Amino acid sequence: MARLLIIEDHPLFREALESAIRAALADAEMREATSIDMAVDLLSSPARFDLILLDLATPGTTGLSGVIRVRKAAPRTPILVVSAHQDPGLVAHVLALGVSGYISKSTSKLQLADAIKAVLSGDVHVEAGSLGTGARRASLPARDLLKRLHELTPQQLRVLDLIRCGLQNKQIAYELGICETTVKVHVSEILRKLRVMSRTKAIVEMEKIDFVNLISGPRPSGADELMTAGTTAAREAPQA
Repeated sequence: MARLLIIEDHPLFREALESAIRAALADAEMREATSIDMAVDLLSSPARFDLILLDLATPGTTGLSGVIRVRKAAPRTPILVVSAHQDPGLVAHVLALGVSGYISKSTSKLQLADAIKAVLSGDVHVEAGSLGTGARRASLPARDLLKRLHELTPQQLRVLDLIRCGLQNKQIAYELGICETTVKVHVSEILRKLRVMSRTKAIVEMEKIDFVNLISGPRPSGADELMTAGTTAAREAPQA
């Protein structure tokens, strides 16, 4: 029995993903996480997952840092990104992080089911035409930053996200349940690995991997097919 983790905060999209998973694997066991922190906790538990489905915009993440945190928490588990963002440059950046697939939320349930099967069988799945010239358009500063972010530990990535949220060392210590001295050590290491001299510079660097800076085209209006599937599943759930 395949075990899958869905990282998605929108209830209708979660319903849609569950429906697509059932179409691909009728007996699959599924767990849900509505934030990156919750996902990392689940991935740190003794339970092991065969596939992770991840929405890039899940709470607890800055740009692509959520993908990196999940990748570090489960380095051997394939990740299929399911996102409303379809810009080729963004797709290229995400694939460079070692994910096993990238598919749009506007895809059909059948196509998503096929993508899930492909990734579980060991393939890398990307929709036809979704990369385009993305590999060339992917900005060099962002690619360099992603390499540096890979050097951070999972805890340092969490501290970095909290720094970007505007929290000071004492607040970060309280949030993570660690002492302030430990936070200071993490901050020093973060600045060293990112090759910056201050917290402000670190925040500026993180802006380089924000969606608004990575996406060159118009923002997508939505994911009608998956949303419709999710609404249908929600209607049918009480009758099951």
